[in-house]
Amino acid sequence: MAHQDYEDDDEHYVVIERHSGSTKSLLIGLAVGAGLALLFAPASGEETRRQLRMRAQKVRRAAQDAVTEAKDTVVGVVEDARARVEEQIDGARQAIELKKRQVVRAVDAGREAAEQAREELEQRLADTKAAYQSGARKG
Repeated sequence: MAHQDYEDDDEHYVVIERHSGSTKSLLIGLAVGAGLALLFAPASGEETRRQLRMRAQKVRRAAQDAVTEAKDTVVGVVEDARARVEEQIDGARQAIELKKRQVVRAVDAGREAAEQAREELEQRLADTKAAYQSGARKG
């Protein structure tokens, strides 16, 4: 089995993943892991400073990525919520318009029925009046 020399490998890092935690915890974990890796890996002062710069850049990129991801997630959640609210509002508007048309039709039908009833009543009154006047003249 071949032995690989890890002293030249700049990819010493610790990944701490937490699905329900905060970004702050992630960043602290990354920083602590990077610091521990540097403490236990023998290197010169210049090499240590270079590694610290690289780790700091990685932590900065990870923080920026985490912020971007969180921002995208929040924006996505807000847009989804807005879309659902707009759908519900549109549904309510459609239901109101349907009820409004039904009420208008019912009012129109009621007016027409009242007009017909009034005309029938006026005709009966006219017929009764005519019959009364006809009977009054004979008598």
